[in-house]
Amino acid sequence: MTKSASIEDAKAALRNEAAARRDALSADVRKAAAEAIAAREFPLAIESGKVVSGFMPLKTEINPLPLLRKLAEAGATLALPVVAGRGKPLVMRVWRWGEPLAEGVWGIRQPKPEAAEVDPDILLVPLLAFDRAGNRIGYGAGYYDMTIARLRVKKPIAAIGIAFAAQEVPTVPATLGDEPLDLVLTEREVIDIKRPT
Repeated sequence: MTKSASIEDAKAALRNEAAARRDALSADVRKAAAEAIAAREFPLAIESGKVVSGFMPLKTEINPLPLLRKLAEAGATLALPVVAGRGKPLVMRVWRWGEPLAEGVWGIRQPKPEAAEVDPDILLVPLLAFDRAGNRIGYGAGYYDMTIARLRVKKPIAAIGIAFAAQEVPTVPATLGDEPLDLVLTEREVIDIKRPT
């Protein structure tokens, strides 16, 4: 077995374990965690017009909507992801709080095609598992890794994982194409990832 195949196998096993751990959290625990994250002071300055991309939660993902509402009230321009196709970075489109959404890939709610495309300054990133080095495991298609890499070439951005504390693991196996997070927000704490420059 090649090294990359063994890493992919480790990621697949971790993905399954992490999904099961997240699914085991009760609806009340999940709701309280999302509210706790939104209630805490956001770790970055939100000037009027700063673009923050969020996501519509799937399955038992933590719900970023309470935090997105707070950031919109602070002056942020909100955006949500749209899948542009397999092997392509996500397209982020402007979304105003309360605007109707269209149904996209996998039934994910997303802005309508006429919504303006933007490059976010801050990305709230969904995940299945994370570690304190800023590595994350998603669903395996690499959409966020491609998107973060594309944006980091263009301008300084902050990639912020939003998760339940129970999603933390000691180590996430990482490969060259994996883009590390800058921060992770859980209901317990803000984890600032110190990366070598």
